[in-house]
Amino acid sequence: MTKMGMVIDLNRCMGCQTCAIACKMQNNVPMGMLWNRVLTMSEEGLDGVEGEYPNVSKNYVPVSCQHCENAPCVKVCPVEATYRDENGRVLIDYDRCIGCRYCMAACPYNVRVFKWEEAIQHPNFNYGHRNVPARNIGVVEKCSMCKELTDEGKDPRCVQCCPAEARTFGDLDDPDSLVSKLIREKKAKPLLEDKGTKPQVYYIGLEGLEGGEKYDEKDEV
Repeated sequence: MTKMGMVIDLNRCMGCQTCAIACKMQNNVPMGMLWNRVLTMSEEGLDGVEGEYPNVSKNYVPVSCQHCENAPCVKVCPVEATYRDENGRVLIDYDRCIGCRYCMAACPYNVRVFKWEEAIQHPNFNYGHRNVPARNIGVVEKCSMCKELTDEGKDPRCVQCCPAEARTFGDLDDPDSLVSKLIREKKAKPLLEDKGTKPQVYYIGLEGLEGGEKYDEKDEV
């Protein structure tokens, strides 16, 4: 696989948060932090509904690192802790990160988080993959597209766990891959395409939800 990417079908997403919790478990993400958030979107912005009571509905948009080809976070990192690997994933070398948070300011998707405290683990659950790196307090974290799993040829945990099968993972460089076919046939689009970041995460059903800077608004954890 040479260019890892993902397609998320918003018509199937039901906002159950399974992807967010599975990501948290897989990557040992501390309490109060999320690498993968599920926003509720409407024409009015975040946390809104469509229609009038009692005939209302919600639209959900899962958002995590978009693994951009033209990633602003890579450009601004003063110690080159953030980088793109040979498979197109945007990753962080946690041993190099100095916690300056320039990358957080540069990311138009607000998907990076700062580690203020150690992870709290429930004694009855199994956390993480054996190769998930430990992160010290004072570094920036984010989705790695489950590098430890995808290096083994498996899907990211959020893809594996989605009960609605709203997520598809694959090689964007392969025109015959399912993700490439979905992008072509379903006219999937990236978030904030006008930013020029060239994300490698695409969304089906995004029409009518995009609203310029709406995705720049912070979501409280």
